[in-house]
Amino acid sequence: MKSSVAQMRSSSSYDKRDSRYSDRQGSSSPEDRYRDRERSLSPRDRDYYDRRGGYSDRDRYDDWPRNGRSDRSEDMRDRDRSRRDPDRDSDRRRNRRPSPGTRRGESSPETRRGESSPVTRRGDEQAAAEPPVKKKKDELDPILTRTGGAYIPPAKLRMMQEQITDKSSLAYQRMSWEALKKSINGLINKVNVSNIGNIIQELLQENIIRGRGQLSRSILQAQSASPIFTHVYAAVVAIINSKFPQIGELILKRLILNFRKGYRRNDKQLCLTSSKFVGHLINQNVAHEVLALEMLTLLLERPTDDSVEVSIGFLKESGLKLTQVTPRGINAIFERLRNILHESEIDKRVQYMIEVMFAVRKDGFKDHPVIPDGLDLVEDEDQFTHMLPLEDEYNPEDVLNVFKMDPNFLDNEEKYKAIKKEILDEGDSGSEGEDGASGDDSGEDDDEEEGAGEEAGEEGEKMTIHDKTEINLVSFRRTIYLAIQSSLDFEECAHKLIKMDFPDNQTKELCNMILDCCAQQRTYEKFFGLLAGRFCLLRKEYMESFECIFKEQYDTIHRLETNKLRNVAKMFAHLLYTDSIPWSVLECINLSEETTTSSSRIFVKIFFQELCEYMGLPKLNARLKDMTLQPFFEGLLPMDNPKNTRFAINFFTSIGLGGLTDELREHLKNAQKIIMTQKQNVESSDSSSSESSSDSGSSSDSDSSSSSSDSDTARRRKKTSTKVRSKEKTSRKEKSKEKTHKSGSRKEERHKDKQRKDSHEERPSGKSDRNSKHSKSSRR
Repeated sequence: MKSSVAQMRSSSSYDKRDSRYSDRQGSSSPEDRYRDRERSLSPRDRDYYDRRGGYSDRDRYDDWPRNGRSDRSEDMRDRDRSRRDPDRDSDRRRNRRPSPGTRRGESSPETRRGESSPVTRRGDEQAAAEPPVKKKKDELDPILTRTGGAYIPPAKLRMMQEQITDKSSLAYQRMSWEALKKSINGLINKVNVSNIGNIIQELLQENIIRGRGQLSRSILQAQSASPIFTHVYAAVVAIINSKFPQIGELILKRLILNFRKGYRRNDKQLCLTSSKFVGHLINQNVAHEVLALEMLTLLLERPTDDSVEVSIGFLKESGLKLTQVTPRGINAIFERLRNILHESEIDKRVQYMIEVMFAVRKDGFKDHPVIPDGLDLVEDEDQFTHMLPLEDEYNPEDVLNVFKMDPNFLDNEEKYKAIKKEILDEGDSGSEGEDGASGDDSGEDDDEEEGAGEEAGEEGEKMTIHDKTEINLVSFRRTIYLAIQSSLDFEECAHKLIKMDFPDNQTKELCNMILDCCAQQRTYEKFFGLLAGRFCLLRKEYMESFECIFKEQYDTIHRLETNKLRNVAKMFAHLLYTDSIPWSVLECINLSEETTTSSSRIFVKIFFQELCEYMGLPKLNARLKDMTLQPFFEGLLPMDNPKNTRFAINFFTSIGLGGLTDELREHLKNAQKIIMTQKQNVESSDSSSSESSSDSGSSSDSDSSSSSSDSDTARRRKKTSTKVRSKEKTSRKEKSKEKTHKSGSRKEERHKDKQRKDSHEERPSGKSDRNSKHSKSSRR
């Protein structure tokens, strides 16, 4: 209602004003009409027209038409807008903005009531002209924001750190974290071939154990942004990995996860950068070559244009290293590429890339060296190679990328200073204790041993440190594995291993490593049997080691998978066939239902089938019947118990080697007679003992012994009677068969005589007389 009343009032006031204007228009002069018009306007409207450019009365009159509308052109309006004061324009907009309580088309309460005085209007205009005071936002600490805040100059940051007295407080740790992050990013972005030595020294000045997550992130980001410098970043990682292996492992894990992510998402660029970095890390001996073979196998399993392109880029970077380390693996990869090229299911461009790759291989990868000049900064003995399979689950440890308060901040900083001093100053071995003790926070486990060594060094006493982490053993096994994989034949491999001059206490470990490499293969390779036989013929210690390993493997054969079990059995069969180890090792095999398991039976089955294939059944049987070796075959061919004998016969017969059980079968036949004679001897001895006891005066014992003897004799008589009866029955049956046979023959003779008589009767009389005479004469 109020709004409707206000509209009615405003419309009536406008009607009166228009009528007044129309009356005066016809009667008065133009100056009077303009003066009346100006009086009718409100002070706010007057101020609006004055601010339109400061027009004079004459200009206002000339521009104002008689019909009340403006006829100025668009050019004049644009000129007026350009001359307008921006402050006044903003005030005008603010004044024209309606109050929150009023609606559009509705006047304010003061204008409705008509109570607004000039003083209040002037105050309102001054208030509207003054800009409102902006509220100040709460100031945020740039250090405590999520992204690190605005840039703070290093000098100012150091000054802020010096102002904090509590070095272990949250603010100080946060500022030191930001400084560490910026320093690592800056150093990684500046590294190149010429300054890599200086950059590494400056990088080790920072606590990279605390910032290992940020260091890994910076290296991966820099490499993905500029893949052309991948060899430089790989050299940086190799140097850091030789001092801090856990940092190199973290970088390699994130690289593997990036490659798998790119492969799942079909992101060719991510796969290219990740595989290129992995290839250079393999060249630097940070990653194992098995990872490269797994990646290439995955890429070429279901070949597409992108996957083949990624694999070719990967081969260009690490092909020469793989050729040196694992020639058989690289040959398999190139065979797969040749098959893909012959199938012609990929694009012509990719086919051309494969042909170029074969040309690069033929040239010996002369444009793609293993390590470029100036980046071979780490010795192979100092490098730590990580064996990380492609398909395992890894934790990227993204928590290390963000700040986290450390309750032992000061202690860890002091420990890293000791490590830094030892690395940069290249101190003697006496400071290794500090390195191990301070490196415990970074993931090492030998804190107690190294700490003990440090205390002993301080006291001036000599103390031997026992390495229970088996780092030397792992390095030794890795060396043997690399030598085996990089050899073309067993003679070359044996020559390489002999030239290593490893200690005598590692002889058995060498034999174990050869057996483990053989067991890891998908199928048995004769290479390992020939290699083990060569070592057995070289020195007696190797032969004795393989004898012990055979017994250990047979005792723990249930721990092996079926594939590994088959490879182990075939390798030892080869050693026995070539007489590399003596046949006396078979004394640990005991064939019986109680002493064998399913795994041991499978092992013996594959073992003897392989021996039979090598030697042939007659030679194998002759070897098992050798009288000099019979004491060692008592468990293998048991004759102590008929049950075990029967089990061994059934076992060899089921695996197709029943020809080895001839002696066992004869023994089993004669076993019953032997057992009967043994029982008779036992019974006779018992009867004699019972007679002696009866003679001594024990009547009850004599009665019992006589009754038992009587019962035994009765049993014997029954057995003999039954045997006699069975013999009589068989003889009767034979006699009846003979009688039936004789009767049958007599019947046949009678039938023939009848036929002859009938034939004589049918003949003529002359002939019959002659025959009769002849018969009579013959009878005579």
